[in-house]
Amino acid sequence: MNAFIQYLRDVKSELTHVSWPTVSQAVGFTGLVILIVVIVALVLGAADAVFTFGLEQII
Repeated sequence: MNAFIQYLRDVKSELTHVSWPTVSQAVGFTGLVILIVVIVALVLGAADAVFTFGLEQII
């Protein structure tokens, strides 16, 4: 049990060294991730539609 408590103390100590982003940076990065996810989803959806249409024409 002492090892676990020491682990928690070490984690707390290390978290003081972390450079946390500001709120505006976090919001900006979150928006960027959402935008990239939407773009990738649209590209993959379009590719799927094209390949599906192509296979239907072949078959």
